Amino acid sequence: MDFALIIKALILGIVEGLTEFLPVSSTGHLILVGDLLNFNDEKAKLFTIVIQVGAILAICWEYRVKISSVLAGLPSERQAQKFVLNLAIAFMPLAILGLAFGKHIKAVLFKPLPVALAFIVGGFVIFWAEKRKHTIRVLEVDDLTPLDALKLGFAQAFALIPGTSRSGATIIGGLLFGLSRKAATEFSFFLAIPTLVMASAYDVYKHRELLTLEHDGLHFAVGLAAAFISALLAVKGLLRYISHHDFIIFAWYRIAFGLLIIGSAYSGIVHWTMD
Repeated sequence: MDFALIIKALILGIVEGLTEFLPVSSTGHLILVGDLLNFNDEKAKLFTIVIQVGAILAICWEYRVKISSVLAGLPSERQAQKFVLNLAIAFMPLAILGLAFGKHIKAVLFKPLPVALAFIVGGFVIFWAEKRKHTIRVLEVDDLTPLDALKLGFAQAFALIPGTSRSGATIIGGLLFGLSRKAATEFSFFLAIPTLVMASAYDVYKHRELLTLEHDGLHFAVGLAAAFISALLAVKGLLRYISHHDFIIFAWYRIAFGLLIIGSAYSGIVHWTMD
């Protein structure tokens, strides 16, 4: 048993769970932390994608009543059918663009400094979005139209740029398109289910030759469990937070964290991977 690998899996699982549903970019954090832990080879990159399933299970558990109701009503209830249709529509832009450009993006942008720049730019976008006057026309996720879903899908597609934040792009896009904070946040949660499950399944199938149950089962299980528990805590905390606050604190965090990464690179304090 490789205890060092187990500790790395635990750390990355916690990072994934805490950051997946906050507008701070889980992928960006995983790239940075993986680089610090020297856990950034091809199998490590696959690991960081697979443990997203742990975060998704947290959403499924938190919203188990809603999800069960939708599944039960899918054959006959119009509202349930509309809900699933909206998720399918919103999923398509990221899926299509990811298949078309994902490989090139990973080769060029999945490095600490591009991630740091995306953190900073994303922070300023949040500032801009929060300073605009909000005209709310969609209070709940069930009020979304298919056109709303399509626009949110294109907003989510910006998350192909690591450091952007899938949840952040969807939530801020939702605010710009007239959704309430609650509706935008919850739709980003639900949209994560098909998005991250499909991404994980695709990458596991594509790189299945890298995995063996004997050597990888334990640390993958640790990462999944850590992601599940920490994501559950993060989701509950975010829902409480947005009931009384805006997203400005996340903008400050993104900018400060991005500047820290750039400063540590150019000062030589941390030797980040450049190629």
